[in-house]
Amino acid sequence: MITGRRPKARLGSLLAALAITGGALLSGLPAHADEPSAGAAAGKEAPRVDLVLDVSGSMRATDIQGKSRIAVAQQSLNEVIDALPAETEFGIRTLGANYPGDDKAQGCQDTKQLFPVGKTNKTEAKTAVATLRPTGWTPIGLALRGAAQDLGKGETTRRVVLITDGEDSCAPPDPCDVARELAAQGIHLVIDTLGLAHDDKTRQQLLCIANATGGTYTDVRTQEQLTDKVKQLVDRSNDTYTVTPVKTAGTDKCENAPVLTPGVYSDREKFSEHRVYRVPVKAGQELRASVSVALDRAVARDYGVLLQATSTTGQELVRGTDAGSGRTDVISTGLRWSTDDSKGYATATPSASASGKPETTVCLVVSNSLAAQPGVQAEPGLPLELTVDLTAASPAPDGPAMGLGRGWILLLVLTLAGLLTGLVFGWIARWRIAVWREN
Repeated sequence: MITGRRPKARLGSLLAALAITGGALLSGLPAHADEPSAGAAAGKEAPRVDLVLDVSGSMRATDIQGKSRIAVAQQSLNEVIDALPAETEFGIRTLGANYPGDDKAQGCQDTKQLFPVGKTNKTEAKTAVATLRPTGWTPIGLALRGAAQDLGKGETTRRVVLITDGEDSCAPPDPCDVARELAAQGIHLVIDTLGLAHDDKTRQQLLCIANATGGTYTDVRTQEQLTDKVKQLVDRSNDTYTVTPVKTAGTDKCENAPVLTPGVYSDREKFSEHRVYRVPVKAGQELRASVSVALDRAVARDYGVLLQATSTTGQELVRGTDAGSGRTDVISTGLRWSTDDSKGYATATPSASASGKPETTVCLVVSNSLAAQPGVQAEPGLPLELTVDLTAASPAPDGPAMGLGRGWILLLVLTLAGLLTGLVFGWIARWRIAVWREN
């Protein structure tokens, strides 16, 4: 029995040593302060979304998975309302929901705020949606003007989501002209359109409305697709900016590409196209760039987006990529680069800035391997959003300022832990053998 007690004492000592050693090593790992959340910015306006629903007579048609168009829309809206983020101010406006008569002049004035934009009482909102019955005409242009008034003015981008099964039957005003009019007012309004019918005239009109304000168009085929898309658009309204993204137009060559300063930019990129932009980077600065391409229509499977930073001679400096193989809402990637990253290789072409400091012109190249599914219109290009920022260059991960990398410390901890664990099990095995021999 004495033989059995000695290994137990050693085992206790080893476990204590393991705990102390592991704790000491782990305590040596660099500490990280909690970063403030993106939504913690004081005074930021709440996201605002107004959903415009077509309740005209044609919404009675039963051609979506055996259900009527209005039933599909109502069920989708119920799910959207249930999933609304607490901070989102949400409202609903109808068109063609109230006048059942044959007087077109009167029917074309039929647009009404069903539920005001604000903090949503979900029970009241769902009850209001349940009362809707397909009734009248389709005054889309007038409804869009009403939605802009519902949302009011502000510094952040606000979103209108239009769900309809047909083109405007009441023009004037033409809904495309209304969308251009709202865009020209600079009121930070984006209109996304979702079509429940699939004729060319409706598609063209809804594309025109979306394009005028930098929004997206979706050809809806199922209830699930409608629900998912509206949820995505509501979620996207949370990504608002204190300034509206600046419209720009990339080129196919760096030499005549637009020069971008830090900010958010919007553009459109065709399928399998390259779009090039220029960014001047001073010595000691780090370029941080990201790109998001919205998949606003059905695309072929197996696709990707590539963001490259190259020199003016075309040499790649760094790249970021993302890829997918199914229907998603957005595909995004980003990169970071500074003059310290060149490590002796040829870099971008230096020039002199107005302040006399050396400056490097970096070419940002956005390309994609997207293709439209059969029957899906390729024009216009897909909405693209590019974010550019310049900050003080951070030390290289393997530079002297980092000392031993966190990865090496973790590897050392795991190695010592493995060694001590092996010793522990070795002592346990010896103890068990000794006990067995004694007995």
